[in-house]
Amino acid sequence: MSKLTEMLLYIDEIKDEIVKLEQDLVRIPSVNSGFMPTGNETPVCEYIKEWLLEAEIDSEILEATPNRGNIIANLSGESEELGLLFMSHTDVVPVEDEQKWTYPPFSAQLHNGRIYGRGASDCKGLLTSQLIALKLLKKFNIPLKKTLSLISCADEEHGGRYGFGWLAENHPAKLQAPYAVNEGGGIPIDTAGNLTYTLGVGEKGRLQVEIDITGTSAHASLPWQGENALYKLSKILQRLENYEPELDTSTSFFEHLSTFAIEHKPSPKNVDDIVTELEDTDPRLASMIKALSRMTITPTMINGGIKSNSVPEQIRLTCDVRTIPHQSEEYLRNELDKIISDIPGVQYEIDYMAVPNSSSFDTELMINLQKATRDSLNRQDIQFVPAISNGFTDSRFTRPLGVTTYGFSGSHPDDNPLLSNVHGTDESIGVNSLISASKIMLHLAYSMLAIKD
Repeated sequence: MSKLTEMLLYIDEIKDEIVKLEQDLVRIPSVNSGFMPTGNETPVCEYIKEWLLEAEIDSEILEATPNRGNIIANLSGESEELGLLFMSHTDVVPVEDEQKWTYPPFSAQLHNGRIYGRGASDCKGLLTSQLIALKLLKKFNIPLKKTLSLISCADEEHGGRYGFGWLAENHPAKLQAPYAVNEGGGIPIDTAGNLTYTLGVGEKGRLQVEIDITGTSAHASLPWQGENALYKLSKILQRLENYEPELDTSTSFFEHLSTFAIEHKPSPKNVDDIVTELEDTDPRLASMIKALSRMTITPTMINGGIKSNSVPEQIRLTCDVRTIPHQSEEYLRNELDKIISDIPGVQYEIDYMAVPNSSSFDTELMINLQKATRDSLNRQDIQFVPAISNGFTDSRFTRPLGVTTYGFSGSHPDDNPLLSNVHGTDESIGVNSLISASKIMLHLAYSMLAIKD
């Protein structure tokens, strides 16, 4: 029996240990509200540091600012040069209404093969699987050609200013691996008799638009003496709801739709027809195609008014914008100008949160990741298709450094991804997915870095 086979079988034996690690991480409430002080990621890092120490693996915690820790652990190879980087993040989004949860959001309750809790899926499940891979490579004394690095950072949920963004700016050498695996892909789609995984090769851009709407104040009992900014807001919201973005099928994902038994070659003319055909039979794929074929402008927050008996003079509307790779800020400005045209007293500002980014699909990392997935799940029919994520991750900091970075969580095909409820009520992860992801991360690191006899 090979060392790799022995280790993969061993993962099944330590299922309870893997579940406990995930539960312990989820029970540390590292909530990132986006407003300082926030995050509390350092306690997660300290827990991981102690856990790694028990496995005889050293690590370090770097803080951009107090309590916003980033943990780095390396398994050294014959060469100190980095060969592969495992990426994840330790912060989680806030819980909006705890009363709606079936179990308390930081209880990490295990029920019917799923662990429930904020951060269970995003992103402490991936972190758990990568930690298990490191521990087993160390436990089984696997010699490596190059160094394997695990980095789990703060602040991903609010832009990475204290996490990977800070590391990229201040410690770029710690990220200089040829390949990296992060969140943002690895979702199985079982369709047309095939098991296909999306490989996150890139991300849409994310911008935040602040639209300021100005009217004239007056007493609410004499509203005609003023100019109510809310009426202007209603016009803008109506136009945003009716906005028809330009359709685009130029990303590499659309070159692989035949994998899903879609007969038509996708184009801007027929992509909505394809979405309509899929909405009943495969709503997840339909939603993915829709998201990747257009820019979205989504109103998310409104702030304004000073008193219930005063006509509001100032209203601010915040919008979330996701652009596809070739769409620039100038392109967005042209679209916004069309939306607000002929409405007086309206101005806007654009804040670029993340630029579109991508890595090549046909690489050594893709080949090894596909083989790791096939072997770990004992299914040789698994196919990969490149996908652009509609959200953004910390991968946008490593790709500009020349690091080929893929999003791949290694979910088990028997787990329903819709149950993950990322950022939602009753967020959870399947134990099967923790096991499969642990096997895939271990297999990948062994295949790419181990010195074989």
